[in-house]
Amino acid sequence: MVRNVLAMVSVVSLAGLAPAAVVTKSVEYEFDGVKLKGFLAYDDASKDKRPGVLVVHEWWGLDEYAKNRAKQLAELGYVAFAADMYGDGQTTDHPDNARKMATTVRQNIAIWRGRAEAALQKLKSQPNVDPDKLAAIGYCFGGSTCIQLAATGADLKAVVTFHAALPKLTEAEAKAIKGRLLILHGADDFFIKPEDIKSFCETLDAAKTPYEFVSYKDTVHSFTVPNADKHNIKGMAYNKAADEDSWKRMRELFKQTLGH
Repeated sequence: MVRNVLAMVSVVSLAGLAPAAVVTKSVEYEFDGVKLKGFLAYDDASKDKRPGVLVVHEWWGLDEYAKNRAKQLAELGYVAFAADMYGDGQTTDHPDNARKMATTVRQNIAIWRGRAEAALQKLKSQPNVDPDKLAAIGYCFGGSTCIQLAATGADLKAVVTFHAALPKLTEAEAKAIKGRLLILHGADDFFIKPEDIKSFCETLDAAKTPYEFVSYKDTVHSFTVPNADKHNIKGMAYNKAADEDSWKRMRELFKQTLGH
């Protein structure tokens, strides 16, 4: 289902969230001999098992933005694990380097999906995580990664993407998706081709995969990133209203699917 949303909306500010005793730590794991270094965040006030949320970074790598999103999820009571898709926690501020690193991963589907699956398993293995209540969120490259992971039939109750490229899936891969998809998109994002969106949605429709596609008016790429314009790349800019509304929609989906 496609829904157009006005950029100006009334939402609850993230600044109003109550403070939490969030614990963070670096967690090493590996896939196919490559050492990966993820970031775990959780509130240690409770000893109960809680839903786990995988967070996948933009093409810049596992930077502070991705880690801060994991912290925000921890403040909401989830155990969040920010994946490392490049190895050794690599990050970059240069778009050419980011493009090279992301392309290297995307060109090998086995590595792309395998590293995502390794991160999900690391999250699932945490002693404070309920293994039956898992979700994944991703930004840009990370959103595409979450869709690739879901297409393997991973045990995810929900997948949320923010300004993500939409990979081409077969109908069989779309049918393998077990959880609900929430695709959050900027209507003026020229990095994501309309024909790719059309193809992606048609494949999900044919497979009868439950999803919602939300398109924000007057919104471009990286709309959730406050300093998106620091790289001086045309077509990348923050949109406060879309950022807050998309986070609100994610929270509502998690309440419905993770029961938290």
